[in-house]
Amino acid sequence: MEPVRHTEFWDRLDHALGRASSRSWADLFVIGELGSRTVNEALDAGIAPKEVWAAVWKVLELPGNQR
Repeated sequence: MEPVRHTEFWDRLDHALGRASSRSWADLFVIGELGSRTVNEALDAGIAPKEVWAAVWKVLELPGNQR
């Protein structure tokens, strides 16, 4: 898997959930695999966007081509 930059991360999340929903979801949905953090908390804590995306991809059960 290639490195994921912050802008690419947000593009992927927007594509998966829609722009309006993705921002709220990232602020509210807690993911255990990210240390029981939300997406925004994980990114703010310095977790690499690639790792955050992997957790999001898994939680949302997205297709393999969106990995």
